[in-house]
Amino acid sequence: MRWVESGDVRLALFEEGDPAAPTVLLMHGYPDTHRVWDEVAGLLKDRFHVVRYDVRGAGSSSAPRDHAGYAYDRLAADLAAVLDAVGKPAVHLVGHDWGSIQGWELAGRPGIKERIASFTSFGGPGLEQAAHFMRHGRRSEVAGQLLRSWYIGAFQAPVVPELAWRTVMPRILERTMRLSEGITPRPGHPADTLVEDAVNGLGLYRTNMFATGRPPRAEPVVETPVQLIESTGDVFVSPALLASLHRWVPRMWHRRIAAGHWAQRSHPEVIARMIAEFAGHIEGAPPSRELRRARVGERRPYEDRLVVITGAGSGIGRATARAFASHGAEVICSDIDLAAARRTADAISKTWRTAHAYRVDVADAAEMERFAERVRGEHGVPDIVVNNAGIAVAGRFLDHSADDWRRTLDVNLWGVIHGCRLFAAQMAERGEGGHIVNIASLAAFVPSRTLPAYSTSKAAVKMLSDCLRADLAGQGIGVTAICPGFVSTAIADNATYVGGGDAPVDRAALAAGADRALARRGYPPERVAAHILRAVHHDRPLVAVNAEGKIGYALSRISPAALRRLARLSGTGEISRLLDRD
Repeated sequence: MRWVESGDVRLALFEEGDPAAPTVLLMHGYPDTHRVWDEVAGLLKDRFHVVRYDVRGAGSSSAPRDHAGYAYDRLAADLAAVLDAVGKPAVHLVGHDWGSIQGWELAGRPGIKERIASFTSFGGPGLEQAAHFMRHGRRSEVAGQLLRSWYIGAFQAPVVPELAWRTVMPRILERTMRLSEGITPRPGHPADTLVEDAVNGLGLYRTNMFATGRPPRAEPVVETPVQLIESTGDVFVSPALLASLHRWVPRMWHRRIAAGHWAQRSHPEVIARMIAEFAGHIEGAPPSRELRRARVGERRPYEDRLVVITGAGSGIGRATARAFASHGAEVICSDIDLAAARRTADAISKTWRTAHAYRVDVADAAEMERFAERVRGEHGVPDIVVNNAGIAVAGRFLDHSADDWRRTLDVNLWGVIHGCRLFAAQMAERGEGGHIVNIASLAAFVPSRTLPAYSTSKAAVKMLSDCLRADLAGQGIGVTAICPGFVSTAIADNATYVGGGDAPVDRAALAAGADRALARRGYPPERVAAHILRAVHHDRPLVAVNAEGKIGYALSRISPAALRRLARLSGTGEISRLLDRD
């Protein structure tokens, strides 16, 4: 620590890392101190020169004599003094909460903006930009933000806020951090000086929030490159307010993390990586895939998304791979048939952008683990995973052997489990969300005498998807079950047909009959792929595809007994009618 003089206060300045490296300046918010950044600073110091300071009135820094000492001009003078002490021509500024609020002002202020190479903001918009949103935003969105900002009005009251901080507020703050964000108090946060810091910091709100001493800029544009990190669980700042900031920054990157207000405490690895990627890119390094797709501007819906699809060699898998690629995604086409996967990938590469082919047996846990590691090592963490690979065994229950059941469940259920488990773990570790699509079937909720193993596996996939959706929502990972009805694919030709007693099963005849039935249905896999893309875009939990899919799903909710009666009345001819997807 060293001291920096700034007018009527003395600021406590802290530095770590190599002074010759690019400098990252971390500014804390209210009612924190520089110690809120401990974990992030520890992760950045090996690559950057990390600078922190306690703002006036917080931590080890001294406080001004009165609330007028918290005006923006004084805050700007503090930052200028810190920059002079650091001695760098430009720094990468990172602000949280009030550190972010004042960062927006200072990044556009002459004399300081030239010394800020980049600005990473989270947990607080600029006051001028927020005021424009309050004046011109949609009424419902403005009302929502006002509800989140109730405390700002409360802090204007005399005496009561000071009394609250000296009595109940420290316990409420600690409890809120524990319960809503999973943050355990540690030495330094909340600081030992919390009560004094909070009382002093009320001057930030009382002096600046409703200040009338200077007219607002008509166009509060910030020319500095800005990385906006949106904590999707932040109870103080609404998504609509953050989205409104786009108009003020010509060069903006908008990233999201499934976290609360103090994301640097709950997810320090993710925040440190985001800061490092952005600062490194501004310094000249190529952007990561995640940073490329965060750039605000005109983009195709899935541009720079990495999509992994199993069973991509034919049918729904192939159509889905082509659909994502046509909307800008980079696609990993995997299939047990490598030649089929290559045909899909080659066709995509010729028409849209590069696609990659891999052979994988989804039923083999070890092979799936190697596949997931290869994808991460060679291409990065996928943004979307479509677990599509599946097989069908058609025949009565007593004609199914144990091997028939084992093989069906290994591919249709365990293959989905492997894909979900491995890639969801990668998404959760990255901390920027993602989406998993599991291809189930009409058979998931419509019982069948002639597809017992297949229907059981698809019902399990649907329930697995519901469970995962509940479990992974907190990490920003969406999960969708797609339930198609009859689709014109080649699944009937690839199915296994069992039964017939001592008489041999005429597999070719059954397959031909099923093929004709699916062809007459005339529902191409491309239409299923369109439903998949829409489901991911709108984060839908379940999509029943085509008329019979929707009718079957509705009957399963309204009258499951009717479906059971239909299943009892159906005969062996159902084989050629219920094979519904590839």
